[in-house]
Amino acid sequence: MSEKRVGMEVSIAMAEAVKLANVDCISAYPITPQTHIVEHLSELVAEGALDAEFIPVESEHSALSVCAGTSAVGARTFTATSSQGFALMHEILFIVAGMRLPIVMALANRALSAPLSIWNDHSDVMASRDCGWIQIFTENGQEVFDQTICAFKIAEDPRVLIPTIVNLDGFTLSHVVESHKLVSQEDVDKFLPVYKPVYALHPDKPLTMGAFGMPEVYSEAKKAQDIVLRDSYPVIVEVWKEWGKLTGRNYSPMETYRMEGAKIAILAMGCFCENAMEAVDHLREQGIPVGLLKLRLWRPFPFEDIRGAIKGLETLVIMDRAISVGGIGGPVCSEIKSALYEWTKRPKVFSFIAGLGGRDVPPENFEEMVRQALKMRRKRKVEEFTTIGIRG
Repeated sequence: MSEKRVGMEVSIAMAEAVKLANVDCISAYPITPQTHIVEHLSELVAEGALDAEFIPVESEHSALSVCAGTSAVGARTFTATSSQGFALMHEILFIVAGMRLPIVMALANRALSAPLSIWNDHSDVMASRDCGWIQIFTENGQEVFDQTICAFKIAEDPRVLIPTIVNLDGFTLSHVVESHKLVSQEDVDKFLPVYKPVYALHPDKPLTMGAFGMPEVYSEAKKAQDIVLRDSYPVIVEVWKEWGKLTGRNYSPMETYRMEGAKIAILAMGCFCENAMEAVDHLREQGIPVGLLKLRLWRPFPFEDIRGAIKGLETLVIMDRAISVGGIGGPVCSEIKSALYEWTKRPKVFSFIAGLGGRDVPPENFEEMVRQALKMRRKRKVEEFTTIGIRG
């Protein structure tokens, strides 16, 4: 395998990964902080470095609608968006998923208005967590590059055929310059075959996609969609293992850090995991048996990985970057509670909401979460789930 190390903005590295995937069509509308991704792709197309169609549109709703059309005729298709743009796509997200169109999307996570914010949290993706797409989270620029290429192979696998979102934190990840190991075109071509659609619209062989569903068939169709999304799990793991053999960089649905002998764990997603790792190191130096769980695969939700990772834990601290307004805690915490509900020896779970609207969450905040959780645990004789606000 051939690789070269290059320092570049993470958004540009993602665009380079899309180029290496040999996409046929890109359609997107500019919105902060994802614009640099498609801006660079438009330059590559204009300069002739990428043989693809770049289709400008008047909105994100139109962008994903165009992608639905290009994917339906068998083109390898990519788009990118963020926040309000992703919300404007909401209607088409469900259509694309139900039609099994393997589009890949970059989602530069950003807070939803109001109040207006251009900064990072996870409220955009969590608002559409049940849209039927495979959803992957990344921690750093190298992961963004790797997961973009893997996403095409996952989405287009005939056993899957599900659109896939690669989440990267807006600004705190998308706009930073990092060192990346870029894989050669030859190696990517071996890893990612030419897309051959199982079904495609063609005037010589007419077919119908997204037809009207009477009540007698709608439930069956949605159940089938749920089954195929759940069944994509082993294919995702398979693709990541293949990528690991090619590059030496291995990924899994739930990743761990210093979990050996841990009685307490922090669970987080995205680039703040690196801050949490620093907090874990500092707490370990103080003799506190804490580790870190990094949730990479959001959909399909890795229930068994979660249950396996928390065995032996007494306390679980979950950090959400989105709030379930009017509910209890955050969406990630509610998923974890659901996964552990029937367990009699489950750890006590504490929900923390942090980092909303781009507020920083430095390592000392993670240390404070652990200390507060341990303090509350000592005060309670019976287990209960608690939501705590953390000021960043």
